[in-house]
Formats: sequence, C-alpha cells, structure tokens
Amino acid sequence: MLWVKTIHILFVIAWMAGVFYLPRIFVHFVEGKEAGQQVDRLTIMAQKLYSFMTVMMILALASGLPLWLMYGINGAWMHVKLFFVVLLMVYHFWARMAVQKMATNQLRKSGIYYRWANEIPLVFLVVILVMVVVKPI
Repeated sequence: MLWVKTIHILFVIAWMAGVFYLPRIFVHFVEGKEAGQQVDRLTIMAQKLYSFMTVMMILALASGLPLWLMYGINGAWMHVKLFFVVLLMVYHFWARMAVQKMATNQLRKSGIYYRWANEIPLVFLVVILVMVVVKPI
C-alpha cells in the first residue's frame, strides 16, 4: 500500500503544480494584453497546462480511491479532507472556464484578481495537509 500512497502523492504534487501555475499565466495574459503585447502563446501554454493538470487530477483521484477503500472514512478529518478535495476540483473547473475565455479573448478580470485567485488552492492544500498529517479532528 506504500507504493499506492507514493504514486498518489506524486500525482497530487503534479496536479498542484499546474493548479498553482495556471493562474500566473492568466495574470501575464491580462497584463500583457493591457500593455499591448503579443499574448497568443500564453493561450496555448494555458491550454496545454490545463490538459496536463486534468490528467494528473484524474490520476490523483484514481490512485486515492484504493487508499480510501482500504482505510475507509474514519474520523471527521477525512470528511474535511474530502470536502476540500471537492473544493479543489471546483477550482480546477473554474480554471477551465478561464482557459476557455482566454481562448476567445474574453478574459476580462484584472491581474490582481488572478493573483488573489492563485492563493485559493494554497489555502485548500494547507487544510488538506493538516487533516492528513495531523488529523486534528
């Protein structure tokens, strides 16, 4: 089971790398567009990164399922963890909508908005890590 945990952690790290980087692409896109710079390459980067992180999300969830089935849902910490995993998935699909808007040149929020949006998954991840490692409840 340690191999499954290792694989799960690897896929979660890869997913989170994408989740943390994609909003930075949004920042550069909107600020570059405002400055009159060429931003088409950023759209391609965002689409490719989103595809990669979606595969990593699916693999993270798929590798977490056997762990969940083996250990069960014991303790409130697991319920909190799963709730925040669902929130991360919602954030992931919010990012998809932003990538789609980016592709049609309709990404209209400010760079500051996307900088703040970049902090949301960090908060979710911290809660998940505390729940898994410390199990405070």
